[in-house]
Amino acid sequence: MKKETNYTFDNVRVVMVNTTEPGNIGAAARAMKNMSLSRLYLVNPKGYPSATATARASGADDVLSNAVVCESLEEALQGVHLVIGASARQRNIKWRQMDVVGACSEIQKTVTVENQKVAVIFGTERAGLTNKELDLCQILMTIPGNPNYFSLNVASAIQVFAYQNYVDNTTTEFEKSANELVDFDELESFYTHLAQVLEHIEYFEDKRPKALLMRRLRRFFARAEPEKEEVAIFRGILRNIKPFKKP
Repeated sequence: MKKETNYTFDNVRVVMVNTTEPGNIGAAARAMKNMSLSRLYLVNPKGYPSATATARASGADDVLSNAVVCESLEEALQGVHLVIGASARQRNIKWRQMDVVGACSEIQKTVTVENQKVAVIFGTERAGLTNKELDLCQILMTIPGNPNYFSLNVASAIQVFAYQNYVDNTTTEFEKSANELVDFDELESFYTHLAQVLEHIEYFEDKRPKALLMRRLRRFFARAEPEKEEVAIFRGILRNIKPFKKP
């Protein structure tokens, strides 16, 4: 199961600049909420607030209602420690460039320090971010894709980013299994029993020599890391074919 650290999400802003389609704002809010992001900043959005945005948010109304509308990008970036600009293409001027995985790794390092904030900026649907807007960024983030056709909608780009950010800023904790792994002696006894059964059904032959086949079967079960109860099931099956005789 996933364990979330709230400040790693609360200190990440998604900034949408000059968005022309209100539906994209709603879709972005939905994408954000799915991935535990809630800080949405809108710079000069067109036609917002909008019923279309609310409909596309599909229940992420709280993200929309708490969105901060700003008159300038500089206003949206106040109090931020790391600014990342999303771009679908490489630029002639060489900003520090990373793919979405590398950028999210930088976000993780930044927000794990208490009270440090990050902004990830997404530009207009048609043109993305201008060079002037990228001048305010420390990192240019790209999302890798098909070089022969790459046309991510801005809301889709935010979804990709939000997902990767979620993966990078959560820790996976697995429930401890109550089942005990089989020990060495029991496993060796199982292999001996298995070999006896295969000999009993005359499975070994020149094309399937015993030594080679048993080595492959050992590798198979070693990869599976069998539990004690699982090996007991196999032993029960083998006993119904041929009772075990200790060597």
